[in-house]
Amino acid sequence: MELRTAVSPRDVKHYTTDRLREEFLIQNLFTPDEIKLVYSHIDRIITGAATPVKEELKLTAGEELRAAYFLERREMGVINIGGAGKITIDGKVYPVAYKEGMYIGMGAKDISFTSDDAENPAKFYLNSAPAHTAYPTVLIKPEGTPEEGVVIVKDENKVELGCLEQSNHRTICKYILPGQVESCQLVMGMTKLEPGSVWNTMPCHTHDRRMEVYLYFDIPEDAFVMHYMGEPTETRHIVMRNEEAVISPSWSIHSGSGSQAYTFIWGMVGENQDFDDMDGVSNKDIK
Repeated sequence: MELRTAVSPRDVKHYTTDRLREEFLIQNLFTPDEIKLVYSHIDRIITGAATPVKEELKLTAGEELRAAYFLERREMGVINIGGAGKITIDGKVYPVAYKEGMYIGMGAKDISFTSDDAENPAKFYLNSAPAHTAYPTVLIKPEGTPEEGVVIVKDENKVELGCLEQSNHRTICKYILPGQVESCQLVMGMTKLEPGSVWNTMPCHTHDRRMEVYLYFDIPEDAFVMHYMGEPTETRHIVMRNEEAVISPSWSIHSGSGSQAYTFIWGMVGENQDFDDMDGVSNKDIK
């Protein structure tokens, strides 16, 4: 598990491009037959991925957590951006298809990941946060019929925003949030941009109560996303390629523009779970 320390906005304004990438960019997450994890001191979030191909991958706490098992004092959200696979939790097997997710509550001990087809492996993207209560583990589907242990994303949690004229026509699908899937602090979902749109989260905002991590994907090899960060009057950018993640401190804006449309997963942890608790920034005030 890689460790990242917290950083000050006073220091970040002096960083070079390489230093920005070293502190905030997370690369090579989806490594075949490995679990890759990055532990950030910013609200203690763990960002990672499990990419089983030929092997069953078992999630362990490692030395960094000083815990008997990974979710002894944590909760976790998972979204699969690859082929069909399975997550086994304390002996119960959950089939998880493309763009389906899971919330795994504190106290789950034995967690492992497998793929149904080694030629089209699952790519399980993970966000984990400290927890204080054991909420139910559930499978989350964007569409379908509700059944025991399965939550279907509610229509009110599929929000269409923006327009093609402003190049920001997008649909937000909220997976983990109060009233749908209960958690201690983790809020998680996915935003898909429509063809012809390239801007996400614009006008941009900060939220001092929560930090956020973005995973950008559905980006062709020759395309990229410019991820904008920093204080509103001291902005910086990081060039993002396919299936790369970026850490956004609570004091930073987090927005992007791509060379073409793309999809991204967002995960937030911190003081509250109020999705609309944002400090908006006017476009004319960005520097």
